[in-house]
Amino acid sequence: MTTKVLIADDQALLRGSFRVLVDSAEDLEVVGEAATGAEAVELAASTAPDVVLMDVRMPEMDGLEATRRICPASDTRVLILTMFNLDSYVYEALRAGASGFLLKDAPPAELLNAIRVIAAGDALLAPAVTRRLIADFAAQPGPDKPLARGLDGVTEREREVLGLVAKGLSNIEIAKHLHVSLPTVKSHVGRLLMKLAARDRAQLVIVAYESGLVTAAKR
Repeated sequence: MTTKVLIADDQALLRGSFRVLVDSAEDLEVVGEAATGAEAVELAASTAPDVVLMDVRMPEMDGLEATRRICPASDTRVLILTMFNLDSYVYEALRAGASGFLLKDAPPAELLNAIRVIAAGDALLAPAVTRRLIADFAAQPGPDKPLARGLDGVTEREREVLGLVAKGLSNIEIAKHLHVSLPTVKSHVGRLLMKLAARDRAQLVIVAYESGLVTAAKR
């Protein structure tokens, strides 16, 4: 099955480069290009892509607002393309529903793999970097910080699993750490996603920090 990809970036040269790269993969297909966040929202609605490669800084509507509008309205998943100096924007994009992020200068093979990972319903496989980004932002004081989410209804075992997810462990690693089966871990993660209304593991990491279960000092 072919994964449909929408590219949203205000730089035509980058969009063209991403299109050539994505279309070079037999299992991926570019279904549209957007130069603004508004165009990304419109094209996401009309083409129903599986994954949107979303730049953060774009005219008319930035990638953050576009992500807020796309994710709640569909099953489309957003992969944020960014640079390190946009950490706070990436954090907010993840809270808005994005499934992960990737640096714009990542190797081509890494970008293609990221698209496949996101399309499969997982968070981007860069847990250490994602965890550091969220922890650093969560540790910053300021009036714009979101209110912490609670963990009401989450069992002690699920809290333990959530903490390990936030530390970047895969399901297999969690199973080994807790000495339980892989299906058991998958069941715990599935219940966490449902109870915490999270789209994927990236949002579980955010909940772990916002609830205080994991703190920047513990990473």
